[in-house]
Amino acid sequence: MAEPAPVHEGDARAPRATPAAGNLARRRALGLLGSLVVAGCFVWLMRAGTLPVVPAAEHLARVPAWVPVAYGAVWLLVLTLRAMRWYWLLRPLRPVSMRRVLTVSFIGYGALLLLPFRMGELVRPALIRQQGGISGWAATGSVGAERVLDGLYLSALLFAALQIARPLDPLPDRIGELQVSAAVVPGAAYTALAVFFAGFVTMGVFYWRRAWARRTTERVVGLVSPRLGVWLADRVEHVADGLRFLPRFRYTGPFLAVTVVYWAVNAAGIWMVCRGAGVTGLTFGQACVVMGVLALGVLVPNAPGFFGAFQISVYAGLSMYISPRDVVGPGSAAVFWLYVLQVGVTFLGAGAALLIERISPKDALAAAGDRQAEAGEPGAGPA
Repeated sequence: MAEPAPVHEGDARAPRATPAAGNLARRRALGLLGSLVVAGCFVWLMRAGTLPVVPAAEHLARVPAWVPVAYGAVWLLVLTLRAMRWYWLLRPLRPVSMRRVLTVSFIGYGALLLLPFRMGELVRPALIRQQGGISGWAATGSVGAERVLDGLYLSALLFAALQIARPLDPLPDRIGELQVSAAVVPGAAYTALAVFFAGFVTMGVFYWRRAWARRTTERVVGLVSPRLGVWLADRVEHVADGLRFLPRFRYTGPFLAVTVVYWAVNAAGIWMVCRGAGVTGLTFGQACVVMGVLALGVLVPNAPGFFGAFQISVYAGLSMYISPRDVVGPGSAAVFWLYVLQVGVTFLGAGAALLIERISPKDALAAAGDRQAEAGEPGAGPA
């Protein structure tokens, strides 16, 4: 009888160990159930606040046809710029072609929309390690570093925009008809800035004081479980490998330059859609605030497609600058087109990337499942 074909590490088609597969299936089922509960809560909030998911036909009819077409192109550019930055974070680990970075990133962005609670974040490191020759934990570390740096820059930009952009005075005591004051937006922005600054400092400590970080992790977590302490310390050490770009300006310089352009284009696209929808009094600085509130709103784990969190975040940002009547009027058309085009273009880009890489959606999600199983099993060897 012929011997079975060998199975290579990282192969998405490799058979799963039954216990790990069962645990992963349960976690996914619970994640899906939880995400549906979150989506239901957001639907209830929008209904309570009369915040439309689909705007009235009269508001949609006022949006010129060129606006969604133009914004579709802008959002594609935003995704491309966002993906390009990862190239410079991976370079210190192992050279990877820009083409592969782009295709893997687009697949990851599609998975991020499809999977609940931001579990799609695992797709990029899972796919890049299969053919890139990069440690899975180092790739995960580079993605984590990207998130922290993005959050720090965005929070600082939001803080500056809040100082420049003139809000309504006094701020409305509700968002649409939802009895939540628009004053929560500045408070959330300042809190986010503090959190991401702390994250940036922590990231630097883990890189420059790795031995100390390992000892501290083993000692602190070891009080609960010595085995878990060693396992977590191993993971911290491997994630730190993804931070090699930090002291090298030839990598951080291009990353930061593209980051500035990426967020500027993003804000310009939101400004264009809002003005095209009839929110004509919105300034570019105010659009930066709306973008920042949106980015922070979808950053936390939530429902697939960021449904609910996306809409309420944009409504909350707009409520600082336009009247409650306009928020649910022309503002609702802007929210609708922003959501539909961001989700639609992202999925189209992910589909094209899957064809280029010759990967099925099932294999891409299976690779992420393997990565999740490794991350969740204490005692597993480093990936």
